[in-house]
Amino acid sequence: MAKQNVAEQFVDILVRAGVRRLYGVVGDSLNPVVDAVRRNAAIDWIHVRHEETAAFAAGAEAQITGKLAACAGSCGPGNLHLINGLYDAHRSMAPVLALASHIPSSEIGLGYFQETHPDRLFQECSHYSELISSPKQMPRLLQTAIQHAVGQSGVSVVALPGDIAAQPAPERAAQSALVTSRPTVRPGDAEIDALVEMIDDAGKVTLFCGSGTAGAHAEVMEFAEKIKSPVGHALRGKEFIQYDNKFDVGMSGLLGYGAAYEATHECDLLILLGTDFPYNAFLPDDVRIAQIDVRPEVLGRRSRLDLAVWGDVRETLRCLTPKVQEKTNRRFLDRMLKKHADALEGVVKAYTRKVDKHVPIHPEYVAAVLDEVADDDAVFTVDTGMCNVWAARYVSPNGRRRIIGSFSHGSMANALPMAIGAQFTDRRRQVVAMSGDGGFSMLMGDFLTLVQHDLPVKVVLFNNSSLGMVELEMLVSGLPSYGTANTNPDFAAVARACGAHGIRVEKPKQLAGALRDAFKHKGPALVDIVTDPNALSIPPKISAEMVTGFALSASKIVLDGGVGRMLQMARSNIRNVPRP
Repeated sequence: MAKQNVAEQFVDILVRAGVRRLYGVVGDSLNPVVDAVRRNAAIDWIHVRHEETAAFAAGAEAQITGKLAACAGSCGPGNLHLINGLYDAHRSMAPVLALASHIPSSEIGLGYFQETHPDRLFQECSHYSELISSPKQMPRLLQTAIQHAVGQSGVSVVALPGDIAAQPAPERAAQSALVTSRPTVRPGDAEIDALVEMIDDAGKVTLFCGSGTAGAHAEVMEFAEKIKSPVGHALRGKEFIQYDNKFDVGMSGLLGYGAAYEATHECDLLILLGTDFPYNAFLPDDVRIAQIDVRPEVLGRRSRLDLAVWGDVRETLRCLTPKVQEKTNRRFLDRMLKKHADALEGVVKAYTRKVDKHVPIHPEYVAAVLDEVADDDAVFTVDTGMCNVWAARYVSPNGRRRIIGSFSHGSMANALPMAIGAQFTDRRRQVVAMSGDGGFSMLMGDFLTLVQHDLPVKVVLFNNSSLGMVELEMLVSGLPSYGTANTNPDFAAVARACGAHGIRVEKPKQLAGALRDAFKHKGPALVDIVTDPNALSIPPKISAEMVTGFALSASKIVLDGGVGRMLQMARSNIRNVPRP
């Protein structure tokens, strides 16, 4: 048997860690690794057109599967292109291993062609970033990187000079065990008992949920039932907690709706469940607050805490629920449910008023129809900006759908690359990229990746020929919009020229049929929908601070844009409210 080189050994370790794809763009310093992938049947090289796409795709794959994913970039500019997608993966707690190949080891520090210092450059967007400087070092360093990415749920970066990758590997050593999953973490008994006492002493308790409630839906519902608590959520908690939730009072934040703001401010005790909700202006400062999170570093960094509880949500609630006293008074819960329904009644008019005849098409109408015709287990990837608004308000979670976006990092152009990674996990599952024209055109070259790999991603393009969210920020700040207009092609024609299915929709009556045709198409498809750039109705009393940078001060509902089927959910809950 021929002796392995370092690149082959590197790839073998990735395969043992469960990596099945390596997203990237080839380049000379990467050649030994790419060739090792070519000769290993257990892993595929996924050729994309831009390394930023590779990082976004790996991050999305990791979020869908919960397992380690990987991407790679060649030396200098190649791996620098990874950085934005890696920032997003890291802030989304997606376990990703990034290979940053490097210039020849003998030239490091001498100003060589394409020289950078990747082990330094990626430190801020990773848990671990190190340079391999000898073949003997590689196996242990890569194992350490993998365990940082998996164990701490984020990014690890390994810088590997191309010449070292091509060298013979050291004699085969005993294979070390690799950490490929995280344990459950429960708090200590003292913290559980302290929280029980706080809950029993509080007359009105509200739960506010984030992405840390993933996998804990049943436990949250059982807990809310026992303590008669309204349940609000942040945007990243929507897909995990809003469905089948008779305690739902909506979402807080810039895109918020319903009574979540009131429920978090009018309670005696607010419990933050698995959320690092960044907009502290939305959190109260005059109620008692407890926070439960598996990441101790986030406890108390958004608000003053009366109790910090280190543990994952599901395990903590399993310990907590049997110990708390059952509350019998539903008055606070029922009042918040009614406020929620009333609030939705007030904003839903923007969606119901002749939208099926309005030209240009209301984007709210597009999102509502998309929600109706998409599969029950579809994956939605969502561009930052106005597509976040439409996904937050119109895409109905059900426990099987996934909604992924750059919700913490806030990058443009994420929807298409994330759809690539999501689709590779399961070619039979419907994957829908909700793209804005600004974001789509930024990384439009990777639409060719869909065609090249015959990925059946469906791009639903909200084309208002502007950077809509930025324009809104300017208007709210009292500035005329400037530099926000896009001169766009017929994107459907571009899609057809690339070899995909493409259709342009300019009238509401064409919409449902166009979406159904695209979803039936076996390959990649793009639906270019001309939408109204003036879709948002802005309340007259709103300060610049309420929108700029999403740093809001005291607004309850900022954007009056409708809420789709969420009104039906709220009405259903009201019917279940006991009458005196």
